[in-house]
Amino acid sequence: MVRLIKNLRELYRYRVLIQNLVSRELKARYRGSVLGFLWSFFNPLLLMVVYTIVFGFIINSRDPAFNSSPWLYALYLFSGVLPWVWFSSSSIESANVLMTHGNLIKKILFPAEILPVVTLTSNLIHFSFGLPILFIFLFIFGKYLTIYVLFLPLVVLVQFIFSLGFGFLLSSLTVHFRDIKDILGNLLTFWFFATPIVYPLSFESVQKSGVLRTMLNLNPMTHIIGGYHDCLFYGRMIRWRSLGITLIVSLVLFTIGYAVFDRLRDSFPEEV
Repeated sequence: MVRLIKNLRELYRYRVLIQNLVSRELKARYRGSVLGFLWSFFNPLLLMVVYTIVFGFIINSRDPAFNSSPWLYALYLFSGVLPWVWFSSSSIESANVLMTHGNLIKKILFPAEILPVVTLTSNLIHFSFGLPILFIFLFIFGKYLTIYVLFLPLVVLVQFIFSLGFGFLLSSLTVHFRDIKDILGNLLTFWFFATPIVYPLSFESVQKSGVLRTMLNLNPMTHIIGGYHDCLFYGRMIRWRSLGITLIVSLVLFTIGYAVFDRLRDSFPEEV
């Protein structure tokens, strides 16, 4: 634990380097495109339009949780998909980040642990660009933001800690076990449907199955996505107990993930 705290202090010293690498990552993502950074707004906008068309005109949601309104269902879906894209994109990129930046890792003084931080932070910025699009559609369809939106940064913080711990674990293990990259895609697909994103916990089939409810409650992303739904879609107080337990789980995962990363760091230059 003492070593972890010491390393975190060292990580803070590299905040300017992290900022520069995040800026480079964002510029490289849209380099050569005509619209450039505007795609950070257009991508979630197009995603929202697709969800509205599919679930507003093609699929008619009859679940009473949405007052039989397909428009509300589209908003519910998008408010969960947006943070999930942040999590899944960060996880997939973290699995490859050490191998992609192998030339940096081989430099003696380069702190390899900042690479997962850069990956997660750059995807956080893309997530933040999508929030105004969600706010606009919430207003259009009559779902006004409440004072509980002020708790949104807390939910973001819990997800950041959880995702960073998962990213440290993935990035360090993938260097030695390349199959993780192939397994991860299938894992994230299963994880997506095991999280209440395309359905709420109030679904009748979920309420009737105690085993299913238990499995969903054991999923940390259930409570993180639920926090977004509470703050943005329902406009109500977040579930403090569930999110508090998820925060503890996130801190444990972060500690384990960083410990594994720190244990294997000396082998990275040889393996990448």
